Amino acid sequence: MDMPVVSECSAESCAYNRNHACHALAITVGIPEQAHCDTYFTAPRQGGVADAMGHVGACKMADCQHNVDLECRAPAISVGARQDVADCLTYSPR
Repeated sequence: MDMPVVSECSAESCAYNRNHACHALAITVGIPEQAHCDTYFTAPRQGGVADAMGHVGACKMADCQHNVDLECRAPAISVGARQDVADCLTYSPR
């Protein structure tokens, strides 16, 4: 199984974001209350791998229609502000 790609990220203050692209090798989605990007954080310098595109490594949102055994099966996701600074905009409850 291929990990879904983070096709766009509008959380510009994230240390892994460069030009609306995620450069973390893998992110985790979900905290108990919402589909938050658990990997999001701010830092004084950019992180991640410059020539890599971010992927979804794990998803804790068991009620999402794209979630199978806590793995995201969406072809790609978008991250941006829904309820917070960095939420999975592809999240869709069953």
